[in-house]
This record gives sequence, structure tokens and C-alpha cells, in this order.
Amino acid sequence: MSESNKLLKETVLHTSGVDVLKCMRCGKCTATCPSFDEMEYHPHQFVYMVEKGQIEKLMNSDSIYKCLSCFACLERCPRQVEPAKLIEAVRLAAVRRQGMNHMKADDIPALLDEDLPQQAITSAMRKYSK
Repeated sequence: MSESNKLLKETVLHTSGVDVLKCMRCGKCTATCPSFDEMEYHPHQFVYMVEKGQIEKLMNSDSIYKCLSCFACLERCPRQVEPAKLIEAVRLAAVRRQGMNHMKADDIPALLDEDLPQQAITSAMRKYSK
């Protein structure tokens, strides 16, 4: 692993506060994820990829923007690994890079409709207001 990948991995782990070595890859987090069908990399894959230092690959994936930050993955995890916190940390690392913003907060109101759950609005503001 290159020095920049090691530094990026350390940053994500420090930002999230998650111990990826606790994951036993049971897949319960992925099984309960409401965004499962929309994600290229699923929650249990995120944990494994962070462990292996594949942060760049995750940062370039739309999966980091598909996570609802609902923490359903945490509720089902027998080891309390918190994949959603890892996804948010990777997303934050991507946003902090110049020109990597997926969406600006000002773009969100135009996308809202009356059928949109309040959780989605809250999640969007969490993601794009950092």
C-alpha cells in the first residue's frame, strides 16, 4: 500500500472512529440496508475495502452518496462495527478534495417533493452541508 493510501486510510479510520477489524463479514448490515439495490459497494464490502486500504476506489464510487445514513446497518451488526460511519468518513474525504462535490446544498430544494420521506431530507443535509 502506498504512503498516500495509508494516510487516507488512517484519516478515514480516525474520522469514523470505527474498528474495521471487529467485522466478521456476516453480511447482516448489507441485508438490512434500504439502499442495497442502489449501491455498487454494500456496507460489509465498505468495511472490508477500508480495512484493505482501497479508499480511492470507494471515493470514486456513487455508493458513498447512496447511503441514507439511517444506521440500520449498526442496529443489525452483532459486533457494532458501524459501516455507515465509515461511509460518511469516506464521503467527507471525497468532499474535502477539490472539485469532488457530488452536489451542493443549494441543489437539494429543487429535488424535493411531497412524497419524499423526512429522513431522506435530513440525510441529504447531513451529507452535503459539511
